[in-house]
Amino acid sequence: MKTLSKVTFGLASALFASTAYSSTATADELTLCWAAWDPANALVELSKEFTAATGTEMKFEFVPWPNFADRILNELNSGGKLCDLLIGDSQWLGGSAENGYYVKLNDFFDKEGIKMSDFADATVYAYSTWPKGTPNYWALPAMGDANAWFYRKDWFARPEIQAEFKQATGRDLAVPKTWPELIETAKFFQGREIEGKKVYGAAIFTERASEGITMGATQALYANGFQYEKTSGKYDMEGAVNSADAVKGLEEYKELYKCCTPPGYTDAYMGETLDAFKSGQAAMAMNWFAFFPGLYKDENVGGDKIGFFVNPKGTAEASTLGGQGISVVANTDNMDGALAYIKWFAQPDIQKKWWALGGYSCHNAVLNDPSFKDSQPFAADFLVAMNQVKDFWQEPSYAQLLQGMQKRLHDYVVADQGTAQEALDKLIADWTEVFQDDGKM
Repeated sequence: MKTLSKVTFGLASALFASTAYSSTATADELTLCWAAWDPANALVELSKEFTAATGTEMKFEFVPWPNFADRILNELNSGGKLCDLLIGDSQWLGGSAENGYYVKLNDFFDKEGIKMSDFADATVYAYSTWPKGTPNYWALPAMGDANAWFYRKDWFARPEIQAEFKQATGRDLAVPKTWPELIETAKFFQGREIEGKKVYGAAIFTERASEGITMGATQALYANGFQYEKTSGKYDMEGAVNSADAVKGLEEYKELYKCCTPPGYTDAYMGETLDAFKSGQAAMAMNWFAFFPGLYKDENVGGDKIGFFVNPKGTAEASTLGGQGISVVANTDNMDGALAYIKWFAQPDIQKKWWALGGYSCHNAVLNDPSFKDSQPFAADFLVAMNQVKDFWQEPSYAQLLQGMQKRLHDYVVADQGTAQEALDKLIADWTEVFQDDGKM
C-alpha cells in the first residue's frame, strides 16, 4: 500500500554512484526497515536462513503503517544511517532515485546474473523502475500486493438468504463480477439481521489524512477507465482524469459508501475495515492481499466462512496496486552485506519459501508454478489482480499529488461537497499547479 508522507523529498547533496560490488563480503549485522504488519513477521522468519548462511545478524525496524512514511522519509531526508535495506512504497522511487537515497542496482544485477525478466512485468515496472518503464532499477520486487475483496461465504451460502436475494434482484446470489452487482449485493445485505446482529453491506476505505480514500476509490475509478494521462509522460490529464467513465466510477464509489457502509464510517482504512469484517458487521470488505493469509486463519470469520474475489469490473478490468520493492539505502555503511541480502532474496528457492510463509513473491518461478493457483484460496485472484494493477503517480512530488487527491475525493464522497465531475476537474487543477511548479508543464 501507499502511505502519504507529510514531508517531501529534499535535495540530497550528491548522488550515490557505485559500480564495484562484492558478492562475497558480508556485514556483522544489517538493519532492514519496513512497515509493521503480518508480511514483516514472515520476513523475520525467512531471514533466519540468511543469517545461517552468512553469519550476518538481521535486525528489523518495523514502523506502524500510519507512521511509516513520515518516519522513514525523515530518516532518508536527514541522511540517517538506521536502514541498510528498505522495503519502501513504489511512490518513493522517483524522489529516492533523483535525490540519491537508493542505490541504482543495474550493475549489481548484471554482475550477479539477476534478471528482471524473472519477475512479473507489472511488479518490475511499479516497484523497480525510474523513470517509469525504463531499464533503470532501484529496487528488487519484494512484496506483490493489490487491493481486493473478501466476503462472508457462509452468509452467501444460506438457502433463505439466497432465496430472498433471488426474489429481490432476479439473479442468483454470487460473488459480484461488476461494480453495479457489487452495489446491488451490498444494498441487499445493508441493515439485514444475521445471527441476531444487524449487518452492513460493505466496509471500504474512506480515510482522509494519509492515503486511504485514494486507495479505495481508485478501485472504482480504474475499473471505469480512469487514467492519469492521455499520453504517458506528457501530463495531459484533461479527458483522462475527468473522463465521463471516470466520473461514473467515482459516483459509484460514493453510492457504495452512502448506501452500504457501517455507521460512522467516515475515516476508515486498513484496520477499521479488518475490524468491521472480523467483528461480523460487514458482508463484504476491501483490503490488501497482504492481510488475506491472516484473515483465512481467523478463528471467527476465516476458513469455510470467508471467500475472496478480485476487484469487480466496470468498463475495464483493473485493481489498485499495493506492494513494495526492496532497495539498498545509499547511505549504508554495510553496502556489501546489503547487496548480499538482495542476491540471497532473489533466489527462486528463497522466493518459494517467502510465499509459503505468507509473503507475496513477485518471482515468475513462484507465480508460474502450476500448483500456485491452488496453494491458497486467494492465490488465483492474486494472479488476476497483479496482471491488471494500476498505480498512483511515482513523481518526486507524489506527496503533494496525493494530498490533492485525498482532499478532492473525501470532500465529494464523505463530505457531500459538489459533484464527481467537479471533484475531478478540481483535481486536475491541483495537479497542474504541482507539475507547473516542478517545471513539467
